[in-house]
Parts: sequence; C-alpha cells; structure tokens
Amino acid sequence: MRREKSYRGISKRLAVQYLENLGGERVDDGAVEAADWRADLSAETVDVAGSIRLTEVTVVFEGGEAALEELIEDFDRKAMRAGG
Repeated sequence: MRREKSYRGISKRLAVQYLENLGGERVDDGAVEAADWRADLSAETVDVAGSIRLTEVTVVFEGGEAALEELIEDFDRKAMRAGG
C-alpha cells in the first residue's frame, strides 16, 4: 500500500524525528523505515496567502495496510501538535 500526505508548518527534520519515535530508523536524509513500513520525505516552501510562506513536508508512506493505518494516525497526531 502507498499513501502520500502533505503537512504544513513542520520541518523535515522534525518529521524524521517523529517517524523515528514511532519505531523507524533513518536510512538517509529523506527516508525512514521499519520492519513493516517505509516513509520517504521531501520538503518545499509554499505560499499560503500573500507574503506568508510555510514549509510543506510531503511524506510518502509505503507498507502493509494495517501498519500504515496505525503509523499515519500516530504521525498525524504528532504533526498536528507541531504544525500550523
């Protein structure tokens, strides 16, 4: 299963830390993986309104359906607390 989600107001570095806290291990600067899932991350700055710009981190989650449901739910909770 593959699922792509974007998060605004969170840094790529922090997103990687969250994924590590959820049981993953950093593979390189833009990837974290565990036994039953993998997450590839990228970041860009996006215009929100007028001169307001935020970092948007895109995470591509891959793995088994059950593992991803739990992982994404837990990651969403962490990212919601950090992001704007």
